[in-house]
Amino acid sequence: MADTVSYTLNVNGKNYPVTAPSETPLLWVLRDILGLTGTKYSCGIEKCFACSVLVGGQVEHSCVFDATSAAGKPVVTIEGLGTVNPALQQAWVAEQVPQCGYCQSGMLVAAAGLLKETPKPNDSDINSFMSNICACGTYPRVRKAIKRAAGV
Repeated sequence: MADTVSYTLNVNGKNYPVTAPSETPLLWVLRDILGLTGTKYSCGIEKCFACSVLVGGQVEHSCVFDATSAAGKPVVTIEGLGTVNPALQQAWVAEQVPQCGYCQSGMLVAAAGLLKETPKPNDSDINSFMSNICACGTYPRVRKAIKRAAGV
């Protein structure tokens, strides 16, 4: 069994004290300890990316990302994404991206990461960066929404 450790996480601009087993994935700290349930669990093996969050501005897959590695770095979840890129969420609504919606928190966070790295992405940029799985197949609308948010 892993040792229990205490640390502070800055999530969506707020500091949270955390005490958890040392190898706890960030996903479970966010959901079970901090009560931030917008980040979704799906595959648990870093294949679907429904659990995407930003850690230090980079897209990370929280189902396998050690929470202690996020200490000292700003973490942004879907609950805080509106302060990072409000145009993205507005574009998501305008393009009617979600169907079932389960993957959308991870999609939005990944799209924010893409726009941070590539502010004016083309189709190729979007296709290579956005590897999130959407069972409903909303990929064409995701592409339109990202372009709308980027103003391209």
